[in-house]
Amino acid sequence: MDYEFIKSRLHLYAVLQNIEDLVQYDDVAKNLIKDWNIIVKFSVRKAGSVYLIFENGKCTVRELSPKKPDVILFFTSPAHLNKMFDGKANPIPLKGITKLGFLTKKFPKLTERLEYYLKPDEQKLKDKNYVTINTVMTLNTALYALKELLLFDPIGEHAAKKVKGSMVMMNVNKGPAAYIEQKGNTFEVHKGYAQQPLAVLEFTSIKIANDFLNGKMDAFSAIASGAVATKGHIEWLDAVSPVLDRVALYLS
Repeated sequence: MDYEFIKSRLHLYAVLQNIEDLVQYDDVAKNLIKDWNIIVKFSVRKAGSVYLIFENGKCTVRELSPKKPDVILFFTSPAHLNKMFDGKANPIPLKGITKLGFLTKKFPKLTERLEYYLKPDEQKLKDKNYVTINTVMTLNTALYALKELLLFDPIGEHAAKKVKGSMVMMNVNKGPAAYIEQKGNTFEVHKGYAQQPLAVLEFTSIKIANDFLNGKMDAFSAIASGAVATKGHIEWLDAVSPVLDRVALYLS
């Protein structure tokens, strides 16, 4: 698959899911969507689609929706979606023209808040609450992106052959967690703890996880020092490690 396609898949399925956690952890976003009762569909030609379901002060991001969307944002190609995330293009509203106020004023405030947490800098990282939210999002993004890369990236496809029957979990000790498991010919990602994870990468603290996931800590040194622990099928962790390194190739 080509670069634009894979990048668009990561934007759709690894980046947008962070809105679920954004409205849970960030008071500004939580207050912004508290009265929203709306379903927004992102549809990308030849790449896929996701639904953002806002109700009862929460957001659920799914590939399928129990109800028809109120708003459909269409993208003519994977490159079109990628340009939107780079701030160089706008979606085509196929449905929801009567909700222009929502599309031009309310929804952009939410995506701006998402961008704020996905792009850390030294000043932002002085705030412990920011570090926590950024860590949750970075950890989840890594595993959702891993799924797409295992399915479509050439190096990821090669690694996928080495992790048959796998379940890999990443978590902070007594903190946030997510895991990916093989299901038939595909992979599923879940937020939270697996009951019986077969391979685990565990960080001793939020700060360690943040440094590690943002590339500020050497993996070998982190494991050797005990700041990061590996358990279970280490060969699976070894197999997906170079794939995780490729996330930045598409999302940096």
